[in-house]
Amino acid sequence: MKKSLGLVAHDEKKQLLADWCLAHKDKLSSLDLYSTGTTGKKIIDHTGLELTRLESGPLGGDAQLGAMIAEKRLDGLIFFIDGLAAMPHDVDVKALIRLATIYDVPFACNRSTANAVLELF
Repeated sequence: MKKSLGLVAHDEKKQLLADWCLAHKDKLSSLDLYSTGTTGKKIIDHTGLELTRLESGPLGGDAQLGAMIAEKRLDGLIFFIDGLAAMPHDVDVKALIRLATIYDVPFACNRSTANAVLELF
């Protein structure tokens, strides 16, 4: 069974995540990928990777990824966080991180940790 990975990034980190995905395209193409809406579009346009796009983060995409974690349908989460910007949906972001922590799902918030998480796949 293929492993699954969630991909999401705050606005100022979307290009960084898309670049990271391009650099790891071969490995990522062997996984079932899920992403929030705008992040997913950026990744598809930049890399050509196939992924399932959920809602945009503020419109429920973060919550959808959280539900997948709770239902044990997501094996890892890459979430490039912009630690310097205030987020209007910060509560959703915190809930997603909390669920990844509670369910012991490998979680990365930057390139260094994303590289480490990807090694698990």
